[in-house]
Amino acid sequence: MTKKYDVYALGNALVDTEIEVSDAFLERMDVGKGLMTLVDEARQAELIAALADEAEPHKQTSGGSACNTVVATRYFGGNGYYACKVADDATGDIFVNDLTAAGVDTNMNGSRDRGISGKCLVMLTPDAERTMNTFLGISSQVSEAELDEAAIAASHYVYLEGYLVSGDSSRAAAIKLRQLAEKHGVKTSLTFSDPAMVQFFKDGLSEMLGDGVDLLFCNDAEATSYTDTDSPEAALEKLKSVCRSAVITLGADGALVWDGEEAHRIAPLPVKAIDSNGAGDMFAGAFLYAITHGHDFVTAGNLAAAAAARLVTEFGPRLSAETHQQIRQDILGK
Repeated sequence: MTKKYDVYALGNALVDTEIEVSDAFLERMDVGKGLMTLVDEARQAELIAALADEAEPHKQTSGGSACNTVVATRYFGGNGYYACKVADDATGDIFVNDLTAAGVDTNMNGSRDRGISGKCLVMLTPDAERTMNTFLGISSQVSEAELDEAAIAASHYVYLEGYLVSGDSSRAAAIKLRQLAEKHGVKTSLTFSDPAMVQFFKDGLSEMLGDGVDLLFCNDAEATSYTDTDSPEAALEKLKSVCRSAVITLGADGALVWDGEEAHRIAPLPVKAIDSNGAGDMFAGAFLYAITHGHDFVTAGNLAAAAAARLVTEFGPRLSAETHQQIRQDILGK
């Protein structure tokens, strides 16, 4: 059966605003560095007001972890569908227009509910670490109603965003997506998304994993926290009980990938990082593109490492479509 989509993803729909800050600012405002923290609208407004004296924002872009991933898959030459929830407001318009321009199909291109669309404040410190404070808005209401079973059945992979674990309806939607994929013989993938999700919602993530997913994405901090181990290699051995293959990103040390039979180290590409926002999302998007287009895990890891390395040298969670094509040419030769 010919599949219409390489990746069908479900996640929080957010419009990101990036701004450079000092470590002192994070300490003064009592912001947990390097984590994604859910905040209410009042707290986000307080931070935005305080940031007025720090610096000008770099850019506003549609974001959200799984959204970044499916856009990357699309820009490399794949096809994607993004299931989410935005409101009928200006922020929602930005989000849907960005998705449409990228060529990604979505359930949000018809009528939308009234409300406030989700926004994420991405604060970048001089060490390139990204710290996110997120007001989910209407995205917190994403539910099983946003799922399209026909589109799911027409996909090679579904991709579950770990951030969905923090809400009852969003977690239920992620579990339903995995179950629908299994019903239709579609491969399943999940990302842990953030160390805070593992720290505070481990039981919920276990629910989302069910009897195990085909492919698990995480970074070394998430992997060792979830498995209560002290090395990526030890974590991988324990993670094998909840997945049939895995990717553990190691930041400047590359990645560890397990194809279900063998583990392989992916060498890093030395670069000067200025913004790590979206690096894990980009890695997953490139990796999913490669494995849905006939490439093995090592080749997929090399493409993903190259894409993530390029991303962290620029501000923002996305690269241009043209840059994706150049990276694909450099690594895959076509």
